[in-house]
Amino acid sequence: MTESRKTAAPRNRTITIGETELTLLKDRLVTLDQLRDGGMYIDKTINANVMDVLPLLPDGFADLIIIDPPYNLSKDFNGNKFNAMTDSQYIEYIGQWLPQVVAKLKPTGSLYLCGDWKCTAALQQMLSQQMHIINRITWQREKGRGAMRNWKNSMEDIWFAVKDPKNYYFDVEAVKMKRKVVAPYRANGKPKDWEETENGNYRITYPSNFWDDISVPFWSMPENTEHPTQKPEKLIAKLILASSKKGDIVFDPFLGSGTTSVVAKKLGRKYCGVELNVEYCCLAEKRLATASLDRSIQGFFDGVFWERNTSQVQKSAKVNIPFVQNNQTAMFSV
Repeated sequence: MTESRKTAAPRNRTITIGETELTLLKDRLVTLDQLRDGGMYIDKTINANVMDVLPLLPDGFADLIIIDPPYNLSKDFNGNKFNAMTDSQYIEYIGQWLPQVVAKLKPTGSLYLCGDWKCTAALQQMLSQQMHIINRITWQREKGRGAMRNWKNSMEDIWFAVKDPKNYYFDVEAVKMKRKVVAPYRANGKPKDWEETENGNYRITYPSNFWDDISVPFWSMPENTEHPTQKPEKLIAKLILASSKKGDIVFDPFLGSGTTSVVAKKLGRKYCGVELNVEYCCLAEKRLATASLDRSIQGFFDGVFWERNTSQVQKSAKVNIPFVQNNQTAMFSV
């Protein structure tokens, strides 16, 4: 993640951090001591263990919570290793933090909890004890190697839950999809429920709980980082647009490289993120520094989400953005 890494290929857009940037970006982070002293937590990245942070945050402050916790897999998060557990141990692990996280949600708020096939049953079990689960989203994760003795793992779940099933916010109009029409139907010679354009025939559709339009970040995408389990901005944008209003607070207790905070900022929401690894926190801050200048989200144009590979390609030139902290200036290349 630092300047000692190999020179990347010209088309590689992966976001990295140099030593000078790392030093400057650390000054933007909120530490545990600052939080104890009454430091700000809104529109901030908190660099600490989530278990230490949760008691210091007020209950009921968040309108929307998005949780992407470590799945029950052995994984190295830039030196912070998470080891796979037995099912009962993983359930106990979830119980350590989930009730405290749920307490940070407003009575009318919504929560999304991410998982894979191996841990999704445990997540559902624990979440149902705290909230009302009203749906399960399954999204196609078209990335990764195949398997010789099993089916390739190409999907993940997101559990959608609310505190009050009769009083929560959901804006379906904000998350409609634009899909190609393969066999267009006409009434009286005119398009029926679809639009005829120079680039093809399209229909605006209501979103389902199966998402096959997501591209997992890869090396040539400008949102890509070296975080091993980074969620796509498009994925998080759907959750934020559907379940929050502009100005609402979005909380992510396992922030990683910052996708939830970055998308929240791009969409006019406030954010709060907690992350243990300092370099991931700095990645988040670097991405946040550019979000005001570039609010584009891959696959989201003209107020609708497009199918994978059907919209015009987004192009953004590489630019240098000055960042000033404590009278020092660094240039971010994005």
